Amino acid sequence: MTTSRRTFLRTASSAAAAAMLSDLLRAAPAGKKPPNVVLIISDDHGWTDYGFMGHPTVRTPRLDKLATESLVFRRGYVPSPLCCPSLASMVTGLYPHQHKITCNDPPNPGNKKAFADGREVMTKHLEAVDTLPRLLGKLGYVSLQTGKWWQGHFSRGGFTQGMTQGQRHGDKGLDIGRKTMKPVFDFIDQAQKDDKPFFVWYAPMMPHDPHTPPAELLEKYKAKTDSIHQARYWAMVEWFDQTCGQILDHLDKNKLADDTIVLYLADNGWTQNPESRGPLRSKLTPYDAGVRTPIMVRWPGKVAPKMSDELATSIDLAPTILAAVGQKPPAAMQGVNLMDDKATAGRKRVCGGSYIHTARDLDDPAKNLVTRWIVEGKWKLIVPTRLGMDRGPIAPKQPELYDILADPKETKDLAAENAEVVKDLTAKLDAWWKP
Repeated sequence: MTTSRRTFLRTASSAAAAAMLSDLLRAAPAGKKPPNVVLIISDDHGWTDYGFMGHPTVRTPRLDKLATESLVFRRGYVPSPLCCPSLASMVTGLYPHQHKITCNDPPNPGNKKAFADGREVMTKHLEAVDTLPRLLGKLGYVSLQTGKWWQGHFSRGGFTQGMTQGQRHGDKGLDIGRKTMKPVFDFIDQAQKDDKPFFVWYAPMMPHDPHTPPAELLEKYKAKTDSIHQARYWAMVEWFDQTCGQILDHLDKNKLADDTIVLYLADNGWTQNPESRGPLRSKLTPYDAGVRTPIMVRWPGKVAPKMSDELATSIDLAPTILAAVGQKPPAAMQGVNLMDDKATAGRKRVCGGSYIHTARDLDDPAKNLVTRWIVEGKWKLIVPTRLGMDRGPIAPKQPELYDILADPKETKDLAAENAEVVKDLTAKLDAWWKP
């Protein structure tokens, strides 16, 4: 028995903790630690903007290699096209209307006290539900937060170590990737030395604006476009790809790759406007350019590499990770284990919603809701709320229906000629959540 397991048994003070450890030991082969977990989260990254997804210009060699080693869901989605609620869904396995973190910021951003009080309410919402670091911590895992993190000090999410001290979207955590990778490497090395299973949250603000890539990458892409804004974004994507390679290389160097589950996705989409720093219709919107992302799972010897066109969503991450360590997910989690082929093949639809950037109400998700959407087969239905009808380009003024297999950019609304499809999908959307 390893030192970490003896320590857990020595400190476990309840029958429940002992039972969880027993389940974990049964899940892992005799004499081996449970798997380590590395979650890589890209930030403001278009779902087509990878070599393995067929982009003609941008290069992502390290993520392309990861894709060849992974179970890749090309039709992955996040339930919200905005950083803060999207990340909260990843760490909890819950939809925004369940964990109640639906927006980036609380009301009254101009009032410092009201803003701080509002952020505290949002953080307490996260503390009220299970999070991956807390659940894994009960099983003896150590965990590290780096990069984007909106819910206060890293410890309030259950992480045992971290970079973010509590300011808005990351403070010191935002140095990861752009300035240093050392915290990730040091954490992995120490966990290995202590014989502890580990969980790494790697969520750099990349390729997120400000688009300030290394000069050599910018020069490379300036030669491929007349738009400096497009060149900067593409260069940021490749820079982010390089940092992912550094983590994967560190796992290889320390002979940890076979014992580590690596998961990848983006928090929301991005379509670079060649005329400005900002995006075109993508982030904040319910269109695929805002909510679609490839989702990858690599676990050598346990998960067979393949490309899948089954539907997947970021709320599946927590159930997948918990299944890997032999744990049943909490009842509130509605996602599936992505390593279970029957579960993913049996899924018929995924749903989500988009919300305003700055909340109107921190306790009632429906008051911030702009649209709900559902994907089933080739169809995608977007239904705006009354609030959404007044939100200009981030939401339609009436229900829209798209054949996203034939029209992935959602250019032709087919709602008028497919009234029965709209009725059927609306009923299914209401069955998911009717605010």
